[in-house]
Amino acid sequence: MEKSAKIEEGSVRHRPVLLAEVMQHLSVRPGGVYVDGTFGAGGYSRAILEAGGTVLAIDRDPSAIAAGAALKAEFPDRLTLVEARFSELDALAEEAGLAPADGIVLDVGVSSMQLDEAGRGFSFRLDGPLDMRMSGDGPSAADVVNRAPSKELTRIIGSLGEERKAGRIARAIVSAREEAAIDTTGQLARIVETALGGRAPGHAIHPATRTFQALRIFVNRELEELAEALAAAERLLREGGRLVVVVFHSLEDRIVKRFLRERSEEQRGSRHQPMVEGPAPTFRLLTRGIKAGEAELESNPRARSARLRAGERTAASPRAIDRRLLGVPALAGISGPEAYQ
Repeated sequence: MEKSAKIEEGSVRHRPVLLAEVMQHLSVRPGGVYVDGTFGAGGYSRAILEAGGTVLAIDRDPSAIAAGAALKAEFPDRLTLVEARFSELDALAEEAGLAPADGIVLDVGVSSMQLDEAGRGFSFRLDGPLDMRMSGDGPSAADVVNRAPSKELTRIIGSLGEERKAGRIARAIVSAREEAAIDTTGQLARIVETALGGRAPGHAIHPATRTFQALRIFVNRELEELAEALAAAERLLREGGRLVVVVFHSLEDRIVKRFLRERSEEQRGSRHQPMVEGPAPTFRLLTRGIKAGEAELESNPRARSARLRAGERTAASPRAIDRRLLGVPALAGISGPEAYQ
């Protein structure tokens, strides 16, 4: 199930996904230092604080940081809130005097609060401006939809939304914007639905789901940010520190899976080839992927597409990442959302 299924679930708010499993794999100890790279409504941060940990909480959404004031008041000496991108988490921890870290948790993607606010433009469930910006600045989804050439829209929707009919959707968008600007989530959802011939009988997922996913990922550079955040986590964690990542769709999961697999593998030889010298593993795998149990699924439908992956830091030196090998899609000829601002 795609992360986009989480997008259209409705308003299950303030309920962190896989909380028990996250806490188990973080192995929080009193006095330890932990980074919550995606603060959101503060569910993971609160659990870590209540277990005695000190938390650096990061979120690029200013409204999430503002909403965290009550939690900050409750734990004034052990919670530091920072409005920033989680790709910068190692530098932020150094600046706050909270390095190295004993654990890092990342809940990747859009939050329930963002989805439930029509004015943020993340979901077509509630009609609102076609925005999708997590930080509230820079080019919006409307900028991309109204200015990107058809071929570039096709690559964005096809690669980041894994939409097989991306070309048809892109052509429909270009045709529609010639008549009037596409400014709302409802407009775009109707254009995509019409282009794909409506919703298939018995099919629960809206035809526009993958298109909305693609635009959101593109506008916020989510996959590039994730890759850089994993590298930052590797630099920040002390030996024995834990990295726990919760993802909701295949593109995110592929990046995290490849990162942890590549970082935990030792170079080996065979009877036909000598041992190949290579870098020492920087992580030890703790799990190959955990999904929510039936009890959580009954109370929190958002959890149905979630998967948790975790690793424990070794003493080996951190190393550079290769986005291509991690599975970050390369959109040839497209520099980024800034091109359409």
